[in-house]
Amino acid sequence: MGDPGPVTDSPQDLGKLDYEHARDELVTVVGKLEAGGLSLEESLALWERGEALAKICDRHLAGARERVETALAAAESADER
Repeated sequence: MGDPGPVTDSPQDLGKLDYEHARDELVTVVGKLEAGGLSLEESLALWERGEALAKICDRHLAGARERVETALAAAESADER
């Protein structure tokens, strides 16, 4: 059924992905898994890749949430002065 390989070349590339690229690749992985027709080994490899990509997205979102909360706290603190 063709190569279900990841968009990026190696596991080391995962750490370099920004949120948008990780999310886009995750969408691609999910689409391939939903389409079916893959061997068990290909499906497992894609699922593992998807899990890693989801964790990267979570980390980016957590960092963004923290930045927003810090900015809001700073704005509230400035308003109280």
